[in-house]
Amino acid sequence: MFASLRLASLLLIGLATMSSARAETDPHSHAQPGQVRVTALDLDLVVAFDKHELSGSATLNLDWHDKAAKELVLDTNDLSISKVEIADAAGHWSPAKFTLDKADPALGSALRIAAGARNPQVRITYHTNPDAFGLQWLDPAQTAGKKHPFMFSQSESIAARSWVPLQDTPAVRFTYTARIRVPKALRALMSADNDPRHALDGDFRFTMPQKIPSYLLALAVGDLAVKETGPRSAVYAEPQTVALAASEFSDTEKMIETAERLYGPYRWGRYDILVLPPSFPFGGMENPRLTFATPTVLVGDKSLASLVAHELAHSWSGNLVTMAAWRHIWLNEGFTTYVQGRIVEAVYGKQQADEEFIIAANELREEMKDQIKPEDQRLVPDLSVRSADDGLSDIAYTKGSWFLQWLEAKFGRATFDPFLRGYFDHFAFQSITTDQFVDYLKANLLDKHPGVVSMDQVNTWLHQAGIPADAPLPISARFTAEDKERDAFVAGKLDAAGLHAQKWTTQEWMYFLDQLPDKLPLDRLQALDAAYHLTGTRNAVIGVRWYKLAIAGGDEAVYPAMREHMLRIGRMILVVPLYTELAKTEKGRALAEKIYAEAKPGYHPMTRAVVEKVLARKK
Repeated sequence: MFASLRLASLLLIGLATMSSARAETDPHSHAQPGQVRVTALDLDLVVAFDKHELSGSATLNLDWHDKAAKELVLDTNDLSISKVEIADAAGHWSPAKFTLDKADPALGSALRIAAGARNPQVRITYHTNPDAFGLQWLDPAQTAGKKHPFMFSQSESIAARSWVPLQDTPAVRFTYTARIRVPKALRALMSADNDPRHALDGDFRFTMPQKIPSYLLALAVGDLAVKETGPRSAVYAEPQTVALAASEFSDTEKMIETAERLYGPYRWGRYDILVLPPSFPFGGMENPRLTFATPTVLVGDKSLASLVAHELAHSWSGNLVTMAAWRHIWLNEGFTTYVQGRIVEAVYGKQQADEEFIIAANELREEMKDQIKPEDQRLVPDLSVRSADDGLSDIAYTKGSWFLQWLEAKFGRATFDPFLRGYFDHFAFQSITTDQFVDYLKANLLDKHPGVVSMDQVNTWLHQAGIPADAPLPISARFTAEDKERDAFVAGKLDAAGLHAQKWTTQEWMYFLDQLPDKLPLDRLQALDAAYHLTGTRNAVIGVRWYKLAIAGGDEAVYPAMREHMLRIGRMILVVPLYTELAKTEKGRALAEKIYAEAKPGYHPMTRAVVEKVLARKK
């Protein structure tokens, strides 16, 4: 996931209960895969836009490990279960007794199914709640075309259980098939084998032959056009957006080929991208075969195409080799951020890759000053009584990537690249822990090249707060020149028009705005805006930085454009900082509450939860 839950991880904390019978207990699942494990899922669902409901059945294939086990425990969250059936060895179905535990606020309800005969299959008939946390339903007015409704899922971290009853833990991998019935003229897509030429006949069937964890289960339905971007890639988007999206993501095949040269074959068949409406709460989601992407990266110059590099990189780190529990999320996001950098470097040049990492490293260091507690600065945090989302911070993304850059610098690419490729091959289609990675690291890198890196150094990265002093950080000549101009501008020695900013890239603007004082004098803000017309920018990553500075500096003239930004976009990282900044004053809080009242119907449930947490906090 690209810059996905970092804000949510700092704001949402949920309680979790412990499950049992696993090599490593997943505190965020009721399931007991040590006793019985789901190996395959077959979905048969009807999408009802008038009810905001999915209804139908989920059939699960079961692999029993414990001969004494007498029940199957599944994760659910606010599902209405109408019937459960079990199949015997001959394939005959019969009703099964089941109970739903009292709901846990974070984990939902355990569905307990009596299956003393160690039945090979179970079928659950159910429907979802209109407010299912993992689904968003958009009215036609909330789409680009304004004619048809739209629905999409977001299963990470533990929201799959809000639309499918299953073992909702990354430790369990399964294949799946699905039949999805939708209104005619709409297209259904899943994290599976999508056919760009499928007739819009209202009846879609899917197969995912590779085993995936539940958080990668994905579904979207809407008025979607498709445009090929390569021999094994395409972009799906609303008809009004598809041409721009295809142009912006035209380097997808180059990225796939680059990753394959470095880390081995792409093992998922096709790599397609679905551009969702602006309410999508994240930058991207790495659903296998079908990345979900925010339209906020469509700025016309490919400057934010690193999102595709990140989600594609997950095809090796995360989707292929998966963390076994959410406390090990750095194995997904840290590795992916590192691979992203290598892809960006190969396709767009070392300068862009270096600058993107410098921006991320600066953000992390700022957060570690007062936002991330020391105990949460470890790569492997304790999430035993906390939300699964709490692991998805910049620690997992940036510190995890920094650790791998440090290893690369110590051993050199000629040694480190084959090691990493071997790691992906060795653990392909498995869910692993940090300890398993460390054992592989020691046996296949440290022990083979003694005296280069010690286990004490590795453990410092993994289990200590902060960033080690010898962490490598690239230098950007462009950023160095910006530093001098910025200092002169802030001091009043250089007019805004004197900045060499006319041709700055997105990354240069991000860096410049990030490095300005938190509260810039009003006249300086107004001069900057007059020279470069930042208010009203359609580049949302620049916009969020500019509006945050304007709020702090008291430039209320930007508020109409800021409001439009907050109403148009639901991506958390682009709107939550503005609610946070506004909420620092009584007047600002009142405006934030007014804007949120307008924006709420178009926000994803995950975005709503974070914004409401911000607005509920005391000053």
